[in-house]
Amino acid sequence: MGSYFLRRLGQAALLLVVVSMIGFAILHLAPGGPLAQYAMHGNMSQEDLDRIAAQLGLDRPLPVQYADWFLRMLGGNWGTSYRDGQPVLHIIGAHLGATLELMLTATLAAMLLGCWIGILGAIRRYSVFDYLATIGAMVALSVPTFWFGLVAIFVFSVELGWLPAGNRETIGDGSLPDLLHHLIAPALVLALVETAIWSRFMRSSMLDVVGQDYIRTARAKGLPEWRVLSGHAFRNALLPMITVAGLQLPTLLGGALVTETVFTWPGMGRLFLDSIEYRDYPVVMGILMFSASLVLIGNLLADMLYAVADPRIRLG
Repeated sequence: MGSYFLRRLGQAALLLVVVSMIGFAILHLAPGGPLAQYAMHGNMSQEDLDRIAAQLGLDRPLPVQYADWFLRMLGGNWGTSYRDGQPVLHIIGAHLGATLELMLTATLAAMLLGCWIGILGAIRRYSVFDYLATIGAMVALSVPTFWFGLVAIFVFSVELGWLPAGNRETIGDGSLPDLLHHLIAPALVLALVETAIWSRFMRSSMLDVVGQDYIRTARAKGLPEWRVLSGHAFRNALLPMITVAGLQLPTLLGGALVTETVFTWPGMGRLFLDSIEYRDYPVVMGILMFSASLVLIGNLLADMLYAVADPRIRLG
């Protein structure tokens, strides 16, 4: 497993380099740029713009800019924001806690609810509950996340007044109950699509397991049904879900971006959109590299955990 881990680690590092090259090129070749914010002011001459471009290093060839940025990033210097002059790592760190809070809450809710729906749907196959769960999952996967967010704000904030319409906390409060009160709506909206995915995969995995010979043998021995399902079927059905958990990171990150925008949640998703709008390349590249690293690490850990959970699997 050690050689496999090192090989996958090398592949992940190479993929990160490719992602950084593509992302850097797309950002710098897109219309506009950081100077567009300055050019909107009528009192900025071309000489002023050229001077600012030289200060930011934007007057150099693109490969030179990339090489300089990449070498500095390897040394722990991810650059400085064009907007406020703060280090990129400091800005990401200031917004990371809010995103992790939202993602972890949504993931936990989606796993618990999705697994329960999937198991019950597999046990009661083709029942009314199974059909309703299937329809609900298809609707959740088909409707955009921002629409669910807007509906949640309209129903629970505007009409009923139960939940705040946005932000992470009430200004001047910041207590734990207040934080949880603000977290409910965005976490549930973000968990909605994840719940649908987990429920469908869990149902399919359970159906594959309950048809195996060892399940029929356990039932033939007279074991109670709850022991057959919990001690044999559920445990083995969870193995494919480890891979699913690793693969859901990109979907979760994308959903967090939309959810944070709708609920004005001060996380990395909202920071990413604000930085794109301002053409703040260092911050955008920092978030891109951080997100790509999380996805690759998640997939690598999923492979490792799958081998640990099932001794029959040998990674070579």
